[in-house]
Amino acid sequence: MLGAGVVLGAAAVVVGPSAAWAAEPPVREAVSEAGLAAARGLFAAGAYGRLAGLLPLLLAGAELEVRQGPAGAVRAARVWVLASQLAVKQGRTDAAGVYAGWAGTAARRSGEALVLAAAARAGATPLRRTGRADEALTLLQEARAHLTSGPRPTAAEIDAAGMTALTAAYTAAQAHRPALAEEFTDDAEQTALRLARHPRTAARPWELSAGQCVLYRIGIHRRLGDTDAALAHARRLDPEALPTAERRARAATDTARALLDAGDAAGAFAQLRLVELAAPGEARRPSVRALTAEVAAARPGLAGLDAYARRTAPAANTAAR
Repeated sequence: MLGAGVVLGAAAVVVGPSAAWAAEPPVREAVSEAGLAAARGLFAAGAYGRLAGLLPLLLAGAELEVRQGPAGAVRAARVWVLASQLAVKQGRTDAAGVYAGWAGTAARRSGEALVLAAAARAGATPLRRTGRADEALTLLQEARAHLTSGPRPTAAEIDAAGMTALTAAYTAAQAHRPALAEEFTDDAEQTALRLARHPRTAARPWELSAGQCVLYRIGIHRRLGDTDAALAHARRLDPEALPTAERRARAATDTARALLDAGDAAGAFAQLRLVELAAPGEARRPSVRALTAEVAAARPGLAGLDAYARRTAPAANTAAR
């Protein structure tokens, strides 16, 4: 299970996480559920600078937790998944792969299908960014099969299976496999309908929804070169239906990219403003800063763009994170 995670984990021998988090060894304490929930809340809000400040304590705790049996392995895996996700946001693909590899190893030790799926989704991003989309697809398909192998999957497993299918669909699109991308997206949409029949409360929100599926379709069709379809889905999407600020910012970012592909730099800039409005930390990400530069190159002198670029430039003390 999750064999590609072993490859990612092996990369830790050669490529370690950024030294930016290793200046002073933090005190090692167990990872609390409250602390992990707070960290995940910061990620969902796009507060990446604050999360980077909290993460060293969680990483130190994960090193202790992973030795404490299956329950500890679950907590350690969740920390390393979060660390991998943050590294992706920061443009640190090598570190993201290392953390995802550690998460995969801990997830296998835990035996928990939900944790295996989270580790697989984290591992898929650095794999596809380094030209290994087929390995990412294998990883995701194995994780999804594990989630759905039982006779009666729980609502949480259905939720995770649908999100894993969406990640697989985007990965297939990046690998230029349109039929497979469509198959996974259709599967995710059917899973979202199935999940909608389960009770949902504020204490247990589902990540998968019809809105998530539409959001992914924007990026999937853009990756497949169908800008018109990507923009059609962008027009369908109600960003307020998305569950977090990070997701709303992602919707605006993907729409901005599609608009720029269509030659509408002014429209792309309008979407970049929405990125900042949803989550200022997203607007400061390296990839979004690069998109801002592309818009500026396409439409020099666009009103408000220079001020936006200055405003979203990373602060000097956080640029290396």
